[in-house]
Amino acid sequence: MAKSPEAETPKPKSKSAGIAGWILMAMLILGLGGFGVTNFGGGLTSIGRVGDTKISVDDYALAFRQQLNAFSQQVGQQISAQEAIAFGLDRQVLQSLITRTALDNEAHRVGLSVGDAVVAAELTGMDAFKGASGGFDREAYRFTLERNKLSEAEFETNIRRDLSRALLQGAISGGFAAPEAMTGTIYAWVAERRGFSMLRLTEADLTAPVPEPTDAELQAYHLANIAQFTKPEAKRITYAALLPEMIAKDQPVDEAVLKKLYDDRIDEFVVPERRLVERLVYPDQAAADAAGKRLDTGETFETLVADRGLTLDSIDLGDVSKDDLGPAGEAVFSLTEPGTIGPLMSDLGPAIFRVNAILQAEETTFEDAREALAIEIQTDAARRTIADQVEVVDDLLAGGGSLEDLKTDAGMKLETLDYVPGAPGDSTIEGYPAFRAAAEAVAEGDFPEAVVLDDGGMVALRLDEIVPSAPIPFDEAKAAVATAWRAAAVAKSLSDRAIEIKTAIEGGAAIGSFGIVDVTSEIARDGFVEATPEDLLKGVFQMAEGDVRVFDAQGFVGVVRLDTILPAATEREDATAMTAALAAQIEQAIAQDAFNAFTTALTAEAGIAIDQSAINAVHASLQ
Repeated sequence: MAKSPEAETPKPKSKSAGIAGWILMAMLILGLGGFGVTNFGGGLTSIGRVGDTKISVDDYALAFRQQLNAFSQQVGQQISAQEAIAFGLDRQVLQSLITRTALDNEAHRVGLSVGDAVVAAELTGMDAFKGASGGFDREAYRFTLERNKLSEAEFETNIRRDLSRALLQGAISGGFAAPEAMTGTIYAWVAERRGFSMLRLTEADLTAPVPEPTDAELQAYHLANIAQFTKPEAKRITYAALLPEMIAKDQPVDEAVLKKLYDDRIDEFVVPERRLVERLVYPDQAAADAAGKRLDTGETFETLVADRGLTLDSIDLGDVSKDDLGPAGEAVFSLTEPGTIGPLMSDLGPAIFRVNAILQAEETTFEDAREALAIEIQTDAARRTIADQVEVVDDLLAGGGSLEDLKTDAGMKLETLDYVPGAPGDSTIEGYPAFRAAAEAVAEGDFPEAVVLDDGGMVALRLDEIVPSAPIPFDEAKAAVATAWRAAAVAKSLSDRAIEIKTAIEGGAAIGSFGIVDVTSEIARDGFVEATPEDLLKGVFQMAEGDVRVFDAQGFVGVVRLDTILPAATEREDATAMTAALAAQIEQAIAQDAFNAFTTALTAEAGIAIDQSAINAVHASLQ
């Protein structure tokens, strides 16, 4: 099921987003008939208040619907109102509205507002009210509000409220600066680097080979790890299949059809000589001649390309035929080995060409291609034959025929397998998605029906029984037990050897004396070391300089010595950029904390009253 969205701290919204919301809300109100007008008995219009400012039913309905749609898009499926409530979206919406209303209430209390000129500027800049000329259209404004049952005074009051709230939010959240000490401390930690040497241990590094296990040891391992050697519950399925490959060889082949197919696809079988070519074009003959002379005096082709402000990728023609090169084709193909030639006239003007490889002509005769072409024709014919039998098979099954009857009456192959839901095996039939889907869905008592496979084959299946989970007898599992026992024995021996090596290195031995050492001279916390455990770098950054540590994980055993601790760079350009980015994040976090503290204090001082029955009524209307 979809994941629950993370609870978010209410964040200040931009004024434009808030104002645009009014247009959206008006449309929603129109579509719902107006909660306060028709949806609830008693003319219910609010779901609560903060101080003296009400939270309208329509505001809550709009915010809840917007959050519901956004979350549905996030998880890739439509979420119902009831599911949204289970995920806590209603609480997020309510908290956001409480915060917004607390700001409105405070702005009203202190007399904070904006003038008519500011409202007019905001209003005339809205795209929703612009006419064909691109300017504010008074008639479009009037019509939109009238259609959504809003008066001009009401809409402009809402704009004024949003702008006033934005002023208050800006006063609360603006002007914070990241403390230098905090920024410096965090940067020093984030940008620190490490240099280390690592010895990866394999079975070849063991001082003695792992001994072969006795039967007693294998039986003991089998018993101790019986879950590892237990067959999962499975569906025992009988199926009848008819695949193209089963009847293709029996399909007739017309020699004339084969020859025509070969002729129609002759480009596949007769490939002319080709070249891997690069073409460097010049604006005129004089420039091309000058470049040719530079090549003659020893300058490289790469230098000429760079001087033209180009890259080798941009002038690469790939593999081309003589005809592809136009007037230059004959000369370019006269080269008997890779090299440069030119200037030569091309379709784009004078150019110097470089041949990087010569691809010889290839020809596959009809006799050589005949077998492959015949298989294609026979396979296509087999698919058509099977397609014609699908209805016949369905009729047989619908008439009471069994899968066993399909073997004799339709020439299908009858087999039985144990299918593990969610973990199909490696049999041919289990490789077909359509078979797997049918096997997953089949239940006891289902009647078989024909299932068409993606290669044109056909299968029908039946669930015979559910095979319960059961331990695999030792004799049957012996080979797998031996493999697992050996892997465990090698892993333990490697761990023991790693501890020995660590002790020796701490005693003064050189890490290189135990094998090939991977040296990482410098790496950041978020770096990547191929084929190592995920927590390796985290562990490396916890080590002190000179420390030696064993890292032991599934499929990996290594000994690491920390060589250097490199402090964060302070002079480089990327250091300045990272410090600035950290400072911006810190400032944003401080501003958010200040905003949260302020709105929490506002709501505590003004008081909150919530009508849960009104909220429930909104939820019920959205089911």
